[in-house]
Amino acid sequence: MKKNNKKKSKTIKKIDKTLEKKNFSFNILEVVFIVVISIFFGIVVGFTLTYKRSPVSGEKLSKELQEFIAVYDNIKENYYDEVSDKKLLDAALDGMLSTLNDPNSVYMDDAATEEFNINVQGTYTGIGAGVQSVEGEHKVVEVYENSPAKKAGLKEEDIIIKVDGKDVTSLDSMGLANLVRGKNNTTVKITVLRNGKEKAISIKRQKVELDQVSSKIIEESNKKIGYLFIESFSSNIYKQIKEELTSLEKKNIDCLIIDLRENPGGYLAQAKKFLDLFFDKKTVLYQIDVKGKKTKYYATDNEKRTYPVVLLGNNSTASAAEVVISCFQDNYKKATYVGEITYGKGTVQKSINLPTGETVKYTTQKWLTSKGKWIDGEGLTPDVHVLLNKEYYDNPSDENDKQLKAAIEVLTK
Repeated sequence: MKKNNKKKSKTIKKIDKTLEKKNFSFNILEVVFIVVISIFFGIVVGFTLTYKRSPVSGEKLSKELQEFIAVYDNIKENYYDEVSDKKLLDAALDGMLSTLNDPNSVYMDDAATEEFNINVQGTYTGIGAGVQSVEGEHKVVEVYENSPAKKAGLKEEDIIIKVDGKDVTSLDSMGLANLVRGKNNTTVKITVLRNGKEKAISIKRQKVELDQVSSKIIEESNKKIGYLFIESFSSNIYKQIKEELTSLEKKNIDCLIIDLRENPGGYLAQAKKFLDLFFDKKTVLYQIDVKGKKTKYYATDNEKRTYPVVLLGNNSTASAAEVVISCFQDNYKKATYVGEITYGKGTVQKSINLPTGETVKYTTQKWLTSKGKWIDGEGLTPDVHVLLNKEYYDNPSDENDKQLKAAIEVLTK
């Protein structure tokens, strides 16, 4: 309505200006005629704008969406009790994705979205410490190097009892994390028990990069075996992998163990960059299938390695980590896969960040091995099948790790 009035006002002003410039004189009949024409023109313009604007939203919405809006509006207006807009929308989104019958297409609330983003991005804003929470006792089990926590003096074995003066002994690990994390450059006060005494530590929150790659040298039977553990294929993982692998190779390793146990996958592009280190341009690393159309993805340079490699995996090794194992199985002459049948996730997802802070993740592609096999729901079969026993789970260590021992045996026999 305001737009119509403005248009009408501009039209009358334009006519008024014309009259002023021409400096004409009119009789009463002519003046009435001009006013009527102006009003008529304003009405026509207003009607045209209204006609063009009103149906647009209706025309763009499908019948199904209009039906959804109608039900939503009716519930909001007529339901006998108070209804939360957010709960209605959350339930609708959750229901929509559940009809796909795809466990990898999901709706994630705020908390799940935050955890998902941390895992795939490999960074978060916080203090940089790992905490083990058991029955309300929050023990610091790791303090990251160069982290805010390290600089402030937080130590392993500290027991966190308060955050900003609030008792946290009744909280689970997620509840504690939500209090400790926060905006960049803000300060959080952590109260810990250390040697039976309370100690308050103020820590300035900063962006923390998760250490998701580690390495070491295992010397066995006069061989230097490089060991490379990759926790996930987050968006910044390649840099860490490259640094650790370079460090191992500078120590003149004879062979390599790549440990992908418990690796849930992550960014396919990061897995591809890792594979580029081992395969030349002639090698098909994997394939992507979109509605029956298959595309082969090759290595992008001729950098390659030739030393023997053993890959470790288990039934929690999934997605991009399975891409890596399958590529080595198909193409690397001196590769052996040791462990268990992998998870079997042969799909690729896209995520959408909603304005409310939640995330919708849904499947857009299938990935196939370099030889064109789809492993979804099936997994990859190890060349050497080894299960971990109860002794390892009770006391995790290299000495109790039968899979690691099997890998070393493959490389030294």
